Amino acid sequence: MDEFVAIPAQGATGGIRVRGARRTFGALAAVDSIDLDARPGAVTALVGPSGSGKTTMLMMLATLVAPDGGEIRVAGFDPARSPGQVRARVGWMPDSFGTYGNLTAREVLEVVGAAHRFPRPERSTRAAELLRRVGLGNVAERPVQALNRGEQQRLGLARAMVHRPRVLLLDEPTAGLDLVSRGELTRLLRELAGEGHTILLTARTPAEVAGIADHVVLVAAGRTVSRPDAAPGGRARPATESRPWRIRALDDDVLLTALRAYGFHHAASATIGVHVLLRGDQEAADLLTALVRDGVRVVTLQPAEMTAGDVRPGVIAGFGAHDGPVAVTQHHGNSTA
Repeated sequence: MDEFVAIPAQGATGGIRVRGARRTFGALAAVDSIDLDARPGAVTALVGPSGSGKTTMLMMLATLVAPDGGEIRVAGFDPARSPGQVRARVGWMPDSFGTYGNLTAREVLEVVGAAHRFPRPERSTRAAELLRRVGLGNVAERPVQALNRGEQQRLGLARAMVHRPRVLLLDEPTAGLDLVSRGELTRLLRELAGEGHTILLTARTPAEVAGIADHVVLVAAGRTVSRPDAAPGGRARPATESRPWRIRALDDDVLLTALRAYGFHHAASATIGVHVLLRGDQEAADLLTALVRDGVRVVTLQPAEMTAGDVRPGVIAGFGAHDGPVAVTQHHGNSTA
């Protein structure tokens, strides 16, 4: 039996690779076929509605639930065959805090340090270090039950980091946070990604991870979802002539995050609108339905004329059910569609 490897995994490297993961509970296929990649130095979001298999997928990665099939690798190890190696390299943050509320923030981290077999002096040193890092040094002696939601989430992140893992699995870390708390958590996650950590988090809509995630993987009913313009059964729609459509939303970051989740990729900022090539009214209707469903507050989606000057290589390009690249450009200027 592969026992828990209670050592700080400071030198561990590698990301996450999942192909065709499956897990059933009786007749329920909680995870039917999920594919994803999460690389070091980036934040990857697994996005989907409640019951789509996100938490079960994270629990398989964290060795808490055994998969029924598929290929799963975390930092190069199979969670089912080498759970101890994976646990030494993974920090797990569930969607609820789950500890004794009368413990102080410092005590929580020291207890986790003891579970990882840290010597007593190192437990105290590591707890103080993490509390400073997540901005909770001033509430170190406050009971967990007296912390607000944002403080508890940051303490949960610190708890996941006690043993210095290089892979972080965070289940809906932004849920229920106010703007200030969300900003503080965003700063921490971006810093950790910048240090080379592999971060995989879950959320219910792309709007929840706007400004946080580098990559988004959509899931529904336990399966990875591609572009919203795929026909039922996963068949690509018949090829027809594409034309440019302009999308405007109240929040450009949220819009671009959603488009990236649907298969579009971008590398620019500050836009007034986004041009996408769509094959007629049906694709436009499908895209609008998906955006509204995922919490994007769309202002307009309408046909637009696009000149050669609008197409700038490297700004945005997408791949989906089409045979080739889908040209997408951000529109700058004061003109209106």
